[in-house]
Amino acid sequence: MSSDVRVHSWPCSYYLNLEKQWVPGKLTLTPQSLKFSADRTEEVLMGLPLSSITEIRKEASLFIFSSITVLEKGQAKHWFSSLRPSRNVVFNIIEHFWRELLLSQPGTAANTAAPMTRGQELMGLMASSQRRMEDTSKVLHHQGEQLDSVMRGLEKMESDLDVADRLLTELESPSWWPFSSKFWKTPVEAKTKEGVSVASMLLHRFEKEDVDDIRVHSPYEVSIRQRFIGKPDVAYRVISAKMPEVIPILEVQFSKKIELLEDALVLRSRARTSPAESSCSIRHAASRLMGCTAHGELPTGSQEGEQQLQLQKNWPLLSEGEAQELTQILSKLKGLALETEAELERQDEALDGITVAVDQATLTVDKHNRRMRKLMS
Repeated sequence: MSSDVRVHSWPCSYYLNLEKQWVPGKLTLTPQSLKFSADRTEEVLMGLPLSSITEIRKEASLFIFSSITVLEKGQAKHWFSSLRPSRNVVFNIIEHFWRELLLSQPGTAANTAAPMTRGQELMGLMASSQRRMEDTSKVLHHQGEQLDSVMRGLEKMESDLDVADRLLTELESPSWWPFSSKFWKTPVEAKTKEGVSVASMLLHRFEKEDVDDIRVHSPYEVSIRQRFIGKPDVAYRVISAKMPEVIPILEVQFSKKIELLEDALVLRSRARTSPAESSCSIRHAASRLMGCTAHGELPTGSQEGEQQLQLQKNWPLLSEGEAQELTQILSKLKGLALETEAELERQDEALDGITVAVDQATLTVDKHNRRMRKLMS
């Protein structure tokens, strides 16, 4: 697939260090590069391959404006601000494609003299997974604190509604009225304990029959929509470096509902490649990390196949030190997973309690409103 295929573009501003000013324009990402072009002149003011990027960070310019900084080899630093739709969206997509490129081309991005062993690649993946898990745990902990705060607020609301109930009862039947209903007041009904469906962290789920159309904007971007009558459609836009592998499956499952737009027509030419060649490339990609390529899977007489076999003989899968380090990482991941599971279960229970409390508060408020309207009539 051509490396010139545009993944996505975002309006933003780029800081020209020589002129000390921000220039409005468009930041464009392809599978292999990142470039910025000015709005007025359409001149490309910055262009660099993803493989030359050493770090991508979220920073603030002048401690006010949220920005993304890209550091390349040679310590050149590029600033992007006023990103739309948001800095987080742009950062996540660029970082995703950058990391995918680093993993798919070990040694190239880091400009190392010797290729990485499979153990080093595996350790890099596991270390990245550990960092992601730690970040997720922090976010989950913060979310738990927010749920606790919501629950405390609902408990305070419940107390206030009880006070309102007593005041309304006094207004409806004053104490000096001889036929006060307080003498005949029945016990307060117990609150319902019926559970509700467990809330999920899933953003959205489309059943197969719910999907009305799928539009492929580029080999890396699709949008899925479900139409409704009388209310807004439900639509999600997904961008991923793995999307070229997903789109053929979507074409099979939703052949009459999928549409390839202009930037996605490159997939047609890709589909015309030799099936044997495609199958071979998939097998090589799947077996690269695990070193499980069998001799029968390599093309006969292929120089690339001979080099692959030679590398497998020279590279040990894991050294003793790498195995120990992987054991430590896996132990940490196991601990984080157990803590995350416990926190998720606690938050599920909290969400159940919040849902029940909100439903009960809504019913109580509606009842109080009816009583107040009756008193005012």
